Amino acid sequence: MLLAAVQPTVPDTLRWSWTGTGIIVGVSLFILFVAGRTIRYPQVGPKMPLPFPSLFNNPSVGTFLAAMSFGHILGIGAVLGLTNIGVLK
Repeated sequence: MLLAAVQPTVPDTLRWSWTGTGIIVGVSLFILFVAGRTIRYPQVGPKMPLPFPSLFNNPSVGTFLAAMSFGHILGIGAVLGLTNIGVLK
């Protein structure tokens, strides 16, 4: 009831599109590439079975999960930012 009194209309939200998906996937892969070279101990723990392990510096499961999480955060920020400035529709 209190929320209905504060905001009487629903704001326009971004619809799902393949463009946003491509941006998030690209950013996540870039972060995985960078994380394998910048994390202090990227190979500690069980290895992630990736198709090109040497390209991503043979990361562990923990490195992979951290890189994908951070990549999604940056990718969503990029999609929202590009949408707000009018590049994406």
